[in-house]
Amino acid sequence: MKHAKLKLAALTFAAAALFAFSGLRTGTIKGTVNPADGASNAWAVSSTDTLKASITEGTFTISDVPAGTYRVIIEAKPPYKNAAKDGVTVTDGQATDVGEIKLEQ
Repeated sequence: MKHAKLKLAALTFAAAALFAFSGLRTGTIKGTVNPADGASNAWAVSSTDTLKASITEGTFTISDVPAGTYRVIIEAKPPYKNAAKDGVTVTDGQATDVGEIKLEQ
C-alpha cells in the first residue's frame, strides 16, 4: 500500500511539474509600426492559433506564442492600409523581432 501511495505522489508531482513549466514552451513576437499612431492591433495567425496584442506608441509584443510559423498582420487606422509580414518563425523561449513595419496610405 505504501508503495502505491509513493507512486501516486510521484505521478502527481510529475504532472504538476509539466503544467508549471508549460509557459516556457512559448515565445514572443515583437516589432514596431511606422507611423506610430497609424495602427491599433497586431495579430499573429497560424494554421492553429490566432493571437492579438495592442499597439502602443508604435510598438507591440504578442506574448505566449506557441512555436511555429505565423503571419503577422497589422490592423491599421484610416487612412492607412493593413500590412502583413509572412513567414515569422517563433522558437520556444525566444523573442522574435519582426523589425519595423511601414504602413501605406
